[in-house]
Amino acid sequence: MTPAPAATDPATTPASAASSASTARKPVLDWRVRFAALSLIWGFSFLLIKVGTDGFAPLQVTLGRMVCGSAVLAAALAVRREPLPRGGRTWAHLAVAAFFLNALPFSLFAYAELHIPSSLAGICNATSPLWGMLLSFVALREDRPTRRRVAGLGLGFAGVLIVLGAWQGFSGQDPLGTALALLASASYAVGWLYVRRTLAGSPHSHLSMTGAQLLLGTAQLAVVTGLFTSAPGGYPAGPVLAVLALGALGTGFAVLVQYGLVAEVGPTTAQMVTYFIPVIATAAGVALLGEELTWNTPVGAAVVLAGAALSRSRPHGAGGAGAGRG
Repeated sequence: MTPAPAATDPATTPASAASSASTARKPVLDWRVRFAALSLIWGFSFLLIKVGTDGFAPLQVTLGRMVCGSAVLAAALAVRREPLPRGGRTWAHLAVAAFFLNALPFSLFAYAELHIPSSLAGICNATSPLWGMLLSFVALREDRPTRRRVAGLGLGFAGVLIVLGAWQGFSGQDPLGTALALLASASYAVGWLYVRRTLAGSPHSHLSMTGAQLLLGTAQLAVVTGLFTSAPGGYPAGPVLAVLALGALGTGFAVLVQYGLVAEVGPTTAQMVTYFIPVIATAAGVALLGEELTWNTPVGAAVVLAGAALSRSRPHGAGGAGAGRG
């Protein structure tokens, strides 16, 4: 996930266009093993959010994951002796990126899972490439709609309607929770577009940029959480462990794995993790949380993923893939 999910895309953090020359040493584990681990971590993130909200307010879950994720990246920065980026302009852009790529979507997913199953949240997350493509058509002159991409967008959003049971009047899903999850996915797309316009080609390392972004997102959430929530009544073991795992693994460690994959096998292959996340999220929700699964959920999810793949593909003979979505 997000980091994306969340962030399931190199553009989730502003250093997607930064140099990857720091991977001179051969990784201990084969990239396929790390790819599978990343898919599992992000796929299980939605289950962890659901468990976390059983004991804490959604904003508290989000703040906890950001604190833990920032701690992991701060430790990595210390080990590699890399400084945080400099310049007020860079930090201002990073603050906006942190809001749209971390603070807002993480919070929206946490609120959404008060109303919808974790499996549905994972499927909604898979619409991020569709939102990104739609926004790029509007905001980026170099991205022009083609028949293939328009068909992919139409197919993807048709898949969303199938998941939601549109022919039943959307009676099978909670409209508020679904809207929040889709808005979270759209927020990632807004953030990626902003990063592409303002921070692409930054001379700073991806690690320092990502670390700064998470620190800023943590500060934003600390203020909001302090204003709108009260102290937890207790600290039950299950939700506490879920938040710790969500932050340390899904928001911190996963980012390091992701950029290692991008550097080794390229962004196109690394981004394929997007298509495994909803499958794992659905399987985890059904198997471990007992969430109900009707026929239209997996069918609709498959259509969403097919649309996302089609909207991101290029006709044979076109130029190489870019380094991020939208």
